[in-house]
Amino acid sequence: MAVWTVIAAGPIALCVAVASTPTTVQAATPAKPTTVRTAAAADPGGYAQVFVSAWLRSSMDEAMSAQVRLAQSMAPGVDLPDPASDAQSRPQSVTAVRSAQRDGGAWSVTLAAQHADGSVRYYAMPVATDRAGASFAVTGAPGVVAGPTQAEVPKSPYGVTVPEGDLSSTVGEFLAAYLTGAGGVDRYVAPGVTLAPVSSAPYSAVSVEEAAASPNAPPNAVLAPSVVVRSIAEVPTPFF
Repeated sequence: MAVWTVIAAGPIALCVAVASTPTTVQAATPAKPTTVRTAAAADPGGYAQVFVSAWLRSSMDEAMSAQVRLAQSMAPGVDLPDPASDAQSRPQSVTAVRSAQRDGGAWSVTLAAQHADGSVRYYAMPVATDRAGASFAVTGAPGVVAGPTQAEVPKSPYGVTVPEGDLSSTVGEFLAAYLTGAGGVDRYVAPGVTLAPVSSAPYSAVSVEEAAASPNAPPNAVLAPSVVVRSIAEVPTPFF
């Protein structure tokens, strides 16, 4: 379980200087016409998800099923699938994973259909919206497409390993107080910050297995006044 902990010390002084000068009253200028901005069109991903879920569970030889009626009510002009006898089983779930807006209110929605055997098949479906983005229309049958590629995981900003010392001890003590209800958390938070412990503490003990910090962490893991250190800790948390 990864828990983010920000430990800050030292008050912050805020000074505001106010200067007064003689004021000059000017004649009011005519009000300019107000420009009304039209809100961006709503993403039709959810609408496409409902249709593709019903469409993939329909077939031409089941004209009276509920899924067929739903698919035909949403897209009367789209033919129902005609699966072969050895076709893949109907999906357990369908999820919209990407929506791309085209010109003229047209959208292309990519959806993932997951089957009972763990396989996933991706579909692209065209959807049209009105100018206000309040109405949707399916303009074609879903087509099988390649799935999205996996992006590289960004490098963690917590690249400094925290050795034994004030920082790692404080992180462990704070998490123990916060997650187990043993003691208060006030002594571990910055002045003026209020943080209540987890109500009905779900854990009996917390121990820090590994801790890392952002590059500005002190190399000897000793906290100094006015130092802000952002850290991440991995802790095993046994239940009661």
